[in-house]
Amino acid sequence: MAKQARAIQTRRVILEAAGAVFDEFGYESATIAEILSRAGVTKGALYFHFASKEELARGVLGEALTTEGVLPQESKLQEWVDVGMVLAHRLPAEPLLSASIRLSADRKARDLFGTSWTGWIDYIAGLLVAAKEQGELLPHVDPHQAATLFVSSWTGVEIVATSLENDQTLEARIAVLYDYFLPSVAVPGALRRLDTAPDRGGRVWQAHHEHYGQERAAEPDGVLSSRA
Repeated sequence: MAKQARAIQTRRVILEAAGAVFDEFGYESATIAEILSRAGVTKGALYFHFASKEELARGVLGEALTTEGVLPQESKLQEWVDVGMVLAHRLPAEPLLSASIRLSADRKARDLFGTSWTGWIDYIAGLLVAAKEQGELLPHVDPHQAATLFVSSWTGVEIVATSLENDQTLEARIAVLYDYFLPSVAVPGALRRLDTAPDRGGRVWQAHHEHYGQERAAEPDGVLSSRA
């Protein structure tokens, strides 16, 4: 059991190092040597988990579709807002997430192993389908088209934000994106109840950890939850 836990931890360390290197240098310029240096592991340990740089990139993309930090909401529109805002809160401090965007935007890398966008589009479309069933969406809205446009817009905002030199955070920019986007898809009654404040992602992220921290504390000794 301890050996398995160490292997899982080593794999995670390698992925995080790879994410940081891909995020900094891009796929083509990233090297195994630099990833090894960042991870602090042997070449044998890296190749035990990942056979090539391409497999490492696939592993990074596999970590990209994460809704960790988002708690279920009665309003599926609010849950959609929370997905985008929590990601905006986490991404600047998590190179593994940031690297998935850079890899997805790299045409050469995209031709090799695809992108994380399809998964995000499908997930958000599912939330929008549920929102429409609850009467939160305007009748003309196509959930998949809206999800595709939103993921494109979110990605564009993040990419442009990294090249602009000012003090506006990614969270503030994504909050503005929602404020422009939501009136075109949400019924007025649902729109009025939505929280799109720039600090929404941070508050939801904290609530998530408090919620699962309390659940862990209530579990019997020796029993660990895997939900967080």
